[in-house]
Amino acid sequence: MSEAPTGDAGDPPVVAATGVTRRFGPTVALHGVDLRVAAGQTHALVGRNGAGKSTLVSVLTGLQAPDEGTVSFSGRPAPRLADRDAWRQRVACVYQKSTIIPALTVAENLFLNRHDRGPGGLITWSRLRRRAAELLAAWSVEVEPRTLAGELSVEQRQFVEIARALSFGARFIILDEPTAQLDGAAISRLFARVRDLQRQGVTFLFISHHLQEVYEICDVVTVLRDARRILTAPVADLPRADLVAAMTGDATVGRRRENDRAVESGAAPALAVRDLTGGAYRQVSLQVGAGEIVGLAGAAGSGRTELAETVVGLRSADSGRIEIAGRRPRPGSVPDALAAGAGFVPQDRHHQGLVPQMSIADNGTLSVPERLGRGGFISARRRDAMAADMIGKLAIKTPDPRLPVSGLSGGNQQKVVMARALAGDPRLLVLINPTSGVDVRSKEFLLDKVLETARSGAGVLIASDELDDLRVCDRVLVMFRSRLTSEMARGWHDHELVAAMEGMDLDA
Repeated sequence: MSEAPTGDAGDPPVVAATGVTRRFGPTVALHGVDLRVAAGQTHALVGRNGAGKSTLVSVLTGLQAPDEGTVSFSGRPAPRLADRDAWRQRVACVYQKSTIIPALTVAENLFLNRHDRGPGGLITWSRLRRRAAELLAAWSVEVEPRTLAGELSVEQRQFVEIARALSFGARFIILDEPTAQLDGAAISRLFARVRDLQRQGVTFLFISHHLQEVYEICDVVTVLRDARRILTAPVADLPRADLVAAMTGDATVGRRRENDRAVESGAAPALAVRDLTGGAYRQVSLQVGAGEIVGLAGAAGSGRTELAETVVGLRSADSGRIEIAGRRPRPGSVPDALAAGAGFVPQDRHHQGLVPQMSIADNGTLSVPERLGRGGFISARRRDAMAADMIGKLAIKTPDPRLPVSGLSGGNQQKVVMARALAGDPRLLVLINPTSGVDVRSKEFLLDKVLETARSGAGVLIASDELDDLRVCDRVLVMFRSRLTSEMARGWHDHELVAAMEGMDLDA
């Protein structure tokens, strides 16, 4: 591990995490992590999903206590977790999902629960708005205090949150994916404000999936991988290829996925997308052949998830067309997409994939009621027979298909979701993060099932940022900031794919 300089030798760091370890049951989320951020810096914290970034932020903001290790601010121990005011005076986090209350004005959000009160305990609104105007002017935030927060742009909400944090006295701000919802012009304005605030003595910890931004705005970068700190170095001294390699653990050669499965030629495509434009994606065209597995890769905010959800009818595009096995389903209609031949594994099995109190059998057959009976009536015998077949094929561990699906492990729940996606013998299987939150054995089983499905002649689209998911693909299409930017043929290296997903030019 290398260590970056942290300013003048006599100045303690604004924040120092030393030997921080955090466990959740048998899972180690952080293992002996060190982080030191010098005053006036913009310090980047990067790492792949699951590296430990979110857990470290929760420790640095006092939302969780480390199981081992210490946190200090400017050389002094961190406050007790219960002393929230003391934490607010030291650190604040501006999250990707805003914490501003839309129904309140800017002034009310800035001084929530800190309202000026006059005689009788009544709020003095004129004084509150005056204080808000002074605060916004002091930090050059051009927003009217009377404006409803719900009318602000994403960029304005971020600046209001920063001003609110500074009003408590904090001079250390964590920016969590601040550019994910901003366009190029707004990002430039954000970076200009960050530099201005740096000159006024504010220190930033900058978390981003877009590595190019690290080189634009940050002084130092720390890399987490597999719950450990791998590297801390000055950005100016760190080649881009070395940064990506530290994140992936992939050296110059990297790992290859051997996949000798043949793809059908001459058959009609399982999926054809032409000039599709929606809120999170622009002018996307792609094709998935029969028997082909295509990856759709991209970091958070790239548009990959929204695009996959549009294909199966969970969203409607503003323009463009989708064909599934030669049929054009009605935009925004899941039943039409299923009838055209789509099967779907959603991103979040808990909220989108399962009905927890329903049985395993019912969950596994929800998408094929027409196979279970006539006239809207379901035959329990047919349902249980189909469920038993699914349980056997997917190796779902349960003593009885009539038990609630909520009683299964995470891996077996995901197998139920996969079973339902395959129940209609789909011509196109669309999967979003299909192995998220499952154990290694379940992950390997599910990916083997994907290969088996492709061998049967179905096309497969996997939207994911997990490299293991993408290794089964014949080719990978990369999205960055709403557009398809590159295509990786079978045999790609980890560092090449990650660089493309993060918008990084390794030759720069």
